[in-house]
Amino acid sequence: MPGVVGIRFKSCGKIYDFEVNGLEVKPGDRVVVESEFGLSIGNVVAGPRTTEGPEKDMKKVLRLASEDDVKQKRQNEQFEREARSFCLERIMARGLPMKLVCSEVTLDRKRIIFYFTADGRIDFRELVKDLAARFRTRIEMRQIGVRDKAKMVGGLGLCGKELCCRLFLTSFEPISIKMAKQQELVLNTGKLSGVCGRLMCCLGYEYSEAGPAEKKTTAVGVPDEQAQAVAGEAQEPFDEPEPLPEIVCCPAEDTSPAAPTSASAAGEQKTEKGKRRRRRRRFRKRAKQNE
Repeated sequence: MPGVVGIRFKSCGKIYDFEVNGLEVKPGDRVVVESEFGLSIGNVVAGPRTTEGPEKDMKKVLRLASEDDVKQKRQNEQFEREARSFCLERIMARGLPMKLVCSEVTLDRKRIIFYFTADGRIDFRELVKDLAARFRTRIEMRQIGVRDKAKMVGGLGLCGKELCCRLFLTSFEPISIKMAKQQELVLNTGKLSGVCGRLMCCLGYEYSEAGPAEKKTTAVGVPDEQAQAVAGEAQEPFDEPEPLPEIVCCPAEDTSPAAPTSASAAGEQKTEKGKRRRRRRRFRKRAKQNE
């Protein structure tokens, strides 16, 4: 059973399994591996461990990273900036509707990868020809989403801290407006969206599929754990309070004005009749003035 270690190439990036190939490595070591893009330097973050079951076709760890490898990587960073500047120039010259995010060069400079965002499919064949003629190496164009762009570029969130995807998130989970509803947040898309324009990943931190435990309340507004005690107290005999004076906003049933139910009701009806007479008089007076 071959030994396997987990290697990460970027900060908060995915962890890939590589075969140790007889080398003694430990977490924290920088190693040179042969990835699907070419030679790359990665950091060992897990392992070593042995795999169980059938062996998979894994890439191998070639060697521990030397000072020359680290120096070559630093030189490649300058080369990546030059490649990005030239690519931006050609994109503007050809008027392509795409936004270049960054460029990446393998350790042996046998491949340059350009990451970009766009609303739809882009015909970049002529652009690849320009890049290949300039750098004399293999060119690869990769279209990514806006969330991946935020992870690569970085930035500050609404909380004032660095983006979660830049600090510790290794993958993106689906985020929906249902998560905000469950947490009783203001359903304002502008306040719930991150710098990428999508719903913030932190909405899923306090979200539960089962939903919050809703506490039932009684008429007096006490929680469920106190409802039984309140119900028991309500069943005990108590002195009936004196009735409060009734305030009638609108009668539930039509009552005849000729048969008032009480002296106060009769007084209210007389007052209402007087108001109606005064309104009729003002109306007739205005009508005469307008003639």
